Amino acid sequence: MSPALARAFRELFHGQHEVTYLSAKFRRDAKDVEWITALSREGRWVVISGDRRITKNRAEYGAFRNSRLVGFFLSKGLYKAPVAKQMERILALWQSIETVSSTVEGGAMFELPMKTNLVKQLK
Repeated sequence: MSPALARAFRELFHGQHEVTYLSAKFRRDAKDVEWITALSREGRWVVISGDRRITKNRAEYGAFRNSRLVGFFLSKGLYKAPVAKQMERILALWQSIETVSSTVEGGAMFELPMKTNLVKQLK
């Protein structure tokens, strides 16, 4: 998600969750495998991202699947939606994100849908 959206969620969930964005923790040119590996070493992070390449690129996919991270990736329609719509949908799905992320093993990946409330697990 964008830094602005992450900052909004950080304020909204202050004291409940640690919310940050990649460029606050890593160089802007950090490779996906690099930050995936580093976050995994830190512990169990839940990642909300519009970067679907991670679910398709062999090296990135492998790094994520072998990590302690749980990923929620914006569907294509949601990724292309205005930021207000993205925030609306993520908020609508927040309880599902919390529930699912607390019940799965690291390396799991899910898609955040544009319209339904069903969070679909990615293969």
